Amino acid sequence: MGAFNDLIQSDQPVLVDFYADWCQPCHAMTPVIKEVAQAMEGKARVVKVNIDKNQATAMEFNVSAVPTFIIFKKGQIIWRHAGMTDKNSLLRQLQAV
Repeated sequence: MGAFNDLIQSDQPVLVDFYADWCQPCHAMTPVIKEVAQAMEGKARVVKVNIDKNQATAMEFNVSAVPTFIIFKKGQIIWRHAGMTDKNSLLRQLQAV
């Protein structure tokens, strides 16, 4: 968890995709997340967190549904969304930060 907390302290926005291997909508979002990561390379970080393998982190941020997307900047939650979303919405949120 220490490495995760260090990561979200970044001056750059960090989009965290909380997912689970058994979650079909999470699998459907994978190509979208990859495109967002490529589009924001050098401007933001994109990280995937498996809630089954990182239960304490998921609980700390009250992740009760997957996929859940949270944008952090300097350790603060700037935006969060539970459920599927589209590439443009994610890009808009990241660019607004």
